[in-house]
Amino acid sequence: MKVTVFTSTLLFLLLLVSCNSEPSLQKYFVENSEKKDFIALDVSPNILNVDKTKLSAEQNEALNSFDKMNVLAFKADSNNQVQFEAERNKVKAILKDPKYQELMKFGSGKDGASVSYVGSDDNIKEFVIFANRKENGFAVVRVLGENMNPNNIMTLMSVLQKSKIDMEQLKPLEQLLKK
Repeated sequence: MKVTVFTSTLLFLLLLVSCNSEPSLQKYFVENSEKKDFIALDVSPNILNVDKTKLSAEQNEALNSFDKMNVLAFKADSNNQVQFEAERNKVKAILKDPKYQELMKFGSGKDGASVSYVGSDDNIKEFVIFANRKENGFAVVRVLGENMNPNNIMTLMSVLQKSKIDMEQLKPLEQLLKK
């Protein structure tokens, strides 16, 4: 009987410890992907529609390190500016977590963008691009992969130039860009 009580207590404590209540981008995506002012989509590597036989070894390595991309966008308008500010501040607070290391920042004030990453310099697990503009809204893009590094991302950009992007996967974002 004592063993059962002890085991049950131990399992309960482990459950409490494992439940992380800290905000994370993944939780933020899950919580908001179905809300009316948000647009969510997952983009697979096949969106690039590129002939892998015409890529260099370095380009293939970069492409293979990329698993998928998650996009969550908030469409701002004159009726939801208070919600826009609140949601934008939530994302900014999440990105202040030390696990998100900022690579670069563009713009200033109310409009701008930042690029951050999770992992070490030679084993990046996630790149995060956060862009916002008061008139349009904001978008958070999570580029997920294994063993990515800054060179892979730069190489991936060169692959993008050679690709024939499948715009069908990006259709949901059209409404965000429309004014």
